[in-house]
Amino acid sequence: MKGQDMELVKIFTMWMIIDLSNNQFEGGIPKVIGKLNLLKGLNLSHNNLNGGIPTSIGNLTSLEWLDLSSNRLSGTIPNRLADLPFLSSFNVSQNQLHGQIPQGKQFNTFGNDSYEGNKGLCGFPVSKGCNSIEPAPPNVLEKDGSKSNISFGWKVVLIGYGCGVVFGMVVGYVVFQTGKPKWLVNLVEIQHEKKRRRKSKDGSRSNGRRRI
Repeated sequence: MKGQDMELVKIFTMWMIIDLSNNQFEGGIPKVIGKLNLLKGLNLSHNNLNGGIPTSIGNLTSLEWLDLSSNRLSGTIPNRLADLPFLSSFNVSQNQLHGQIPQGKQFNTFGNDSYEGNKGLCGFPVSKGCNSIEPAPPNVLEKDGSKSNISFGWKVVLIGYGCGVVFGMVVGYVVFQTGKPKWLVNLVEIQHEKKRRRKSKDGSRSNGRRRI
């Protein structure tokens, strides 16, 4: 029977509905509305209501549909609304709401049209994800007009520096403990001998040229 206009001779207490849509009401939604425990339907759409959605609406455990669309409501959608066991229709479109949409239970059955027009809302079922962090662009090294995507992080630099310090300390300790390492002495002597031979060859060549 939802969505139909009916003329009732008598108001049944089992049908508890408040429909104040398409008026020019201003101000916030009163928190006292949460005391209407038997309320099954609430329609405050197409007004000029502002402020946030009262968390007291979460007390309406018999609520089956809630329409707050086309107002100027701001703030977040209270998570308590996700605990309403019979809520089958929910519409807060065309407002100024933001934050994450409550998840779980009845809220997993509502489509994107329930939230459209609220650019600040995120999470299922809208396409905008919450807490999405865009990756920072990599450091670009330019040389001779060419670009490189190689980037160096400070963590890598610290790790390399730490390893170098430890290696240097170990080598220094070995050197002081063993005196002059044999391999190091041999390496120095070989280099020195090569330099001496080169000098002697250069000297003999220059002397030969002078004699001619």
